[in-house]
Amino acid sequence: MAWWGKALGGAFGFLIGGPLGALMGIAFGHSFDSGLGKLGGAESVAEQERIQAAFFTATFSVMGYIAKADGRVTRDEIQLAEAVMSRLGLNAEMRASAKRLFNEGKSADFPIDDVIAQFRSETLRRTTLIQMFLEIQLQAAYADGVMHPAERKALHAICRQLGIPVAQLERLEEMLRAGFGRAGGRGRDSAAASQASLDEAYRLLGVDPSVSDTELRKTYRRLMSQHHPDKLVAKGLPEEMIKDATAKTQQIKAAYELIKKSRKS
Repeated sequence: MAWWGKALGGAFGFLIGGPLGALMGIAFGHSFDSGLGKLGGAESVAEQERIQAAFFTATFSVMGYIAKADGRVTRDEIQLAEAVMSRLGLNAEMRASAKRLFNEGKSADFPIDDVIAQFRSETLRRTTLIQMFLEIQLQAAYADGVMHPAERKALHAICRQLGIPVAQLERLEEMLRAGFGRAGGRGRDSAAASQASLDEAYRLLGVDPSVSDTELRKTYRRLMSQHHPDKLVAKGLPEEMIKDATAKTQQIKAAYELIKKSRKS
């Protein structure tokens, strides 16, 4: 049974406590906040399910917090949250739980510091998993096309608490914007569109056009490894999010292939 099946069945309480356990209690209608400490080794099934639950709970509640950071939640931000839920293929019960988490994140007394502190602890500083978490929060911040200063401030604070350099967040932001830019290339003449796509490909990989072929290949392999669905699931990414990870690897591969083709010509 998947972790969320146990949560819905009320058998997950022994695995997680603290603020994330309390949020799960609200989302799934059970009292989990009296959970015990970590169980077993990092590779045990119980630990894997615990990390998946922590990721799911933190992702949607913090998404609500980011959406409300500028003082109001726009329809675009709500639609973005719903789009993420759709990509995950959540069933009706899971979607309802995710929406409850999103709404909890919007509340004035949402314990953001406690939630992030526990999330960091539960994920055992698994940087690739934390990076995926930040990528989703960046998507939430850009749901209406721009990032409000209050949203940026909130994300910077979250990065500091997670022990992630702000420069890394900015690099992820540039990659995200490059992905958005490629979708907006219509209406340009073919030469301009081709150059724009190439520029966006470099930004998506987070490298400068002057980078050597060797360094470009190393960066590509590193990004593919970071976003490899099987590796992310092994580190605690909920299996429901594998489609999202697969889409990212396809995007990275397409950007790399475009750059290689341009260099050969």
